Amino acid sequence: MSFFPKISFQYEVEEYLTKVFRNKELITALGTQEAENKYQSLLSHLSHPPGFTTVRVNTHLASVEHVKKLLFEEIQKQFKGLCVPVLEHPKLQDILLIPVIGPRRDLKKHPSEVIVGAQCGYAVLRGAHVYVPGIVSTSRFVKAGDLVSVYSDIEGKCKRGAKEFDGVKIFLGNGISELSRSEIFSSTRPLKGLGIRMIEPVYLSPSFDNVLPSHLFLQNLPSVVVSHILNPQPGEKILDMCAAPGGKTTHLATLMHDKGEVIAMDKIANKVKKIKQNAELLQLNCIKAFCYDGTRALSVEKREDKQEGPPFLPESFDRILLDAPCSGMGQRPNMAYSSTLKEVTSYQPLQRKLFTVGVKLLKPGGVLVYSTCTITLSENEEQVAWALKTFPCLQLHPQEPHIGGEGMKGAGLPLDQLKLLQRFDPSAVTLQGMDINSLQDSREDDLISLANKDCIGFFIAKFIKSNSK
Repeated sequence: MSFFPKISFQYEVEEYLTKVFRNKELITALGTQEAENKYQSLLSHLSHPPGFTTVRVNTHLASVEHVKKLLFEEIQKQFKGLCVPVLEHPKLQDILLIPVIGPRRDLKKHPSEVIVGAQCGYAVLRGAHVYVPGIVSTSRFVKAGDLVSVYSDIEGKCKRGAKEFDGVKIFLGNGISELSRSEIFSSTRPLKGLGIRMIEPVYLSPSFDNVLPSHLFLQNLPSVVVSHILNPQPGEKILDMCAAPGGKTTHLATLMHDKGEVIAMDKIANKVKKIKQNAELLQLNCIKAFCYDGTRALSVEKREDKQEGPPFLPESFDRILLDAPCSGMGQRPNMAYSSTLKEVTSYQPLQRKLFTVGVKLLKPGGVLVYSTCTITLSENEEQVAWALKTFPCLQLHPQEPHIGGEGMKGAGLPLDQLKLLQRFDPSAVTLQGMDINSLQDSREDDLISLANKDCIGFFIAKFIKSNSK
């Protein structure tokens, strides 16, 4: 049952998506009504957070059992003794899952209001407190220590510093203001630090602010699956083509036991800095990060012997991860998707440029994993169909672990190939809340099964390069 309204799109994007999820192949396979029901269910799921918080343990520094114990103690402290389990995943043995309690429908709303931006609001729904840069407006007389109700301005229409806002706003829960209104909107100092400490969020998830920072990495479940599917081995040379902020990069290095070489690229300098910071925090030494455009990473000339960074000679890498820039429609929660149709459709040609470079940089017998966090056909199954036609040297390969669904019909791929793909589709499970009573009555196997489905929308394809032609 939906607690929030379905995600909204610009008109042209909505028309585009409607055609995608009513394509002929899908209608023939499911029937018109079932296809429509799945699409509407997906729209509802996208506006709600996933049912579980996923954290990856840095097994380079600590065991899963040790971190699980510390995390359980931390959650009990944060939740004031409420007994929420920390679950180990049987197929992803370096992650821990924490069920999200909510939505909590009985919270009392306070007269004093704080309006936050949409991105800040989504972070709050996944366990974050409110930091000052995310605050857009507050009621007139808010003081430090006041109880306030926090709302998200999902359409971005609230004016900064406004004393009231009557537009579309979504209730996120209640908190205690750390600052007065005048301090929050002061022009004499930079905006930073904690603004609202959430004490009654609509969705109860643990905060990971300074919690075991070198031992844990917050990561969506499918993002963890990707690195396991690439399956890097100690001593290999790995390329992460679009690596920021470094979650998958550091995971790859950990799976290799920090032995070998992981080259991480991103074309934005601040993001590369973040990759390096994460590698240092997690004490991983085999990562080398470079500020470079992946579409230009193939060298057509001979390299200097001592040159470490890009561009690289053909067939330089044992395995390549292309977690491609995408339209990001699978991210949750998202209640108002603001990109235009032109922006949405701009990703396919960019992804193909990156893919072409990746194939040339891959050694014969090497593995290329392509992934996105979006739900369209054009960026997912259509890219697979294009790749198989364009590069005869590539073959689709089974994925391990395979805990998501198969690929979606509509790109002309036969069923045997669709089964080799992995699409995480949040609509595969009924949208339901979790309260402490239903949690305590649930079997662990059922919770794990739910976590596999109630996650972000995501797509993974695994290719093997058979020869160098």
